[in-house]
Amino acid sequence: ATPMSLLTGYVMLLAIIPAACSFLGSFLFTGGLGLGMKFFVISAVVTYVLSVLSFFVFTYALDLLAPSFGSEKNINKSAQVAAYSSTATYVAGILSIVPFLGILASLAGAIYAAYLMYLGVGPLKKTPEDKKVIYVVVVILVVIVAYAIISTILGAVLLASFRTSVLGL
Repeated sequence: ATPMSLLTGYVMLLAIIPAACSFLGSFLFTGGLGLGMKFFVISAVVTYVLSVLSFFVFTYALDLLAPSFGSEKNINKSAQVAAYSSTATYVAGILSIVPFLGILASLAGAIYAAYLMYLGVGPLKKTPEDKKVIYVVVVILVVIVAYAIISTILGAVLLASFRTSVLGL
């Protein structure tokens, strides 16, 4: 599997789950709060884009950091670890229909994804047993920082778009 085949045949399909469920949950549980449908649609699109971009960040972080931890540098195998270990977070996104449960499910999904990544880096990336934990922790930290930066940028776009629609510009 290549990064693009995993993206189009796996990640893009699963990334719909948290985006659609958070859209439904936000709209249903807030009653709209006068925000309008556009706000919820843009939020869902941002969630989806973040999921897809996270796959790439995760893949390249795994691959670029691999030599530092005695792992095999192989973008295809990095993409496999990224896609398949992230499955837990995508599936946990179902519970984001209920906003509070969505937060808890996302946390549980992320913890399980880290465990799946730990299991996957050994056989796929040929990471030595003594370096697996630190490799997983470093990659997770890199992904969290990148995710924070990307979500801040996309959040600013969302806010600008929302202000524009509220002001009628």
